[in-house]
Amino acid sequence: MFIGIEQHIAQATNIIFFVPMAIISVAINIKHKLIKWKIAIPIIIAGIIGAIIGAEFSVKLDSPHLKKYFGIFLSLITIYEIYHLFIEYKIKKKRNNINNK
Repeated sequence: MFIGIEQHIAQATNIIFFVPMAIISVAINIKHKLIKWKIAIPIIIAGIIGAIIGAEFSVKLDSPHLKKYFGIFLSLITIYEIYHLFIEYKIKKKRNNINNK
């Protein structure tokens, strides 16, 4: 958006840098036995299916539509994260009030 790169190219560039870092992170976490495989396997399967569907979907869209849908996706994630941070804050504040009494 800021330097005029097409959405498809911007997302592909992001993936080129993200994938190697993700592989290294997973390798380190496996080495330190920090992965809970019962939780990780369903997430991995859902991620692979989502990636395939997302790739097929993005190839069929023109850049303006892809940009719009990607923006909506990021907005939804932002709302979700802010909501959960707010809930965590309220729980922490409630615990502090109980402990101070």
